[in-house]
Amino acid sequence: MQATLTVTPAQLPDVLLHVAVVRPVFLWGAPGIGKSSLVQSFAASLGLHCVTLLGTQLAPEDLIGVPQIVGDRSRFAPPETIARDEPYCLFLDELNASAPEVQKAFYSLILDRRIGAYELPEGSVVIGAGNRATDNALARPMASALVNRMVHVHLRASATDWLKWAAEHGIHPWIVDYLIQRPDHLWSPPPKTEEPFSTPRGWHMLSDAVHSYGEALDEDTLGVLAYGTLSAPHASGFRAYVKTVRHAYDLEAVIKGDAAWPRRPEDRDLLYFLAETFRARLVRGLPHSKDHASPSGRQLAFRAKALLVELAEISLECAQLVIATGDDGAPVLPSWFLVEVSRDLPRLAAARS
Repeated sequence: MQATLTVTPAQLPDVLLHVAVVRPVFLWGAPGIGKSSLVQSFAASLGLHCVTLLGTQLAPEDLIGVPQIVGDRSRFAPPETIARDEPYCLFLDELNASAPEVQKAFYSLILDRRIGAYELPEGSVVIGAGNRATDNALARPMASALVNRMVHVHLRASATDWLKWAAEHGIHPWIVDYLIQRPDHLWSPPPKTEEPFSTPRGWHMLSDAVHSYGEALDEDTLGVLAYGTLSAPHASGFRAYVKTVRHAYDLEAVIKGDAAWPRRPEDRDLLYFLAETFRARLVRGLPHSKDHASPSGRQLAFRAKALLVELAEISLECAQLVIATGDDGAPVLPSWFLVEVSRDLPRLAAARS
């Protein structure tokens, strides 16, 4: 299912508060962005116990129960996890990954809030969740009858929301500080091959592992952990960032002239990280128009050209990275600055073109 409009984790509780209490909701989102924890937190905020059913681990009889004889008649007895006397939040996780027979078993529960003779207590809420087929996750087509029984909400990852959460939940300072600088590294699209990719869940796992090692964590082990939980480019960037922290290598010191670009071959990952960070710094610090540049903006542009010359002497590729276009082919840095680079740094401009 394609998302026309999306909500962030911070916006989701308000949506659920107004919608899930009156109609079943289906929450779509990529793997690892926190769908399950958000639903559990929402249930807790209402004072409801959250009962989670995993669609991939269910058979139809796990929902409708087994027949039993009552008097001279038989009836289905739903399992005690569902048949509760007090209102609760029924969370149907991985609903769209369940078998068609299991999806059919959910019909009456979702629409009529009942299974056989059992009816959900007044005040209960029903929320489903699942991944999209475009995320290369296990997902089966949902029948139109099931789709039409729920309000569909699409969740997107938000670095702002996650960093706020991270500050309150003991996420390792290295990870928090890195993602403050590179919020675009919080999440990456799931790859088509079997390899790690960056998600809020992945960063959380990396934080737990780094905390566990403590001061005993060496550079090689950090690399194993980072590449085991994140996409390769993000793992490389984070590993280089930690190196800057441990060796007091600060981009601002390079800009001020208090430190030089690293030149050692073994520090090439560090150089790439600093180049990417320098690019992001220029995006934030350079004005869109030279005519409206402040003294500090003009000084940054002047210093940036000198640093690009020094960077190109060490690695032309890293210097090109700073002034490269975006993924859509459009310039990322202001046009007036790129014109000056072409005029004053012809070798770099020629390599860029």
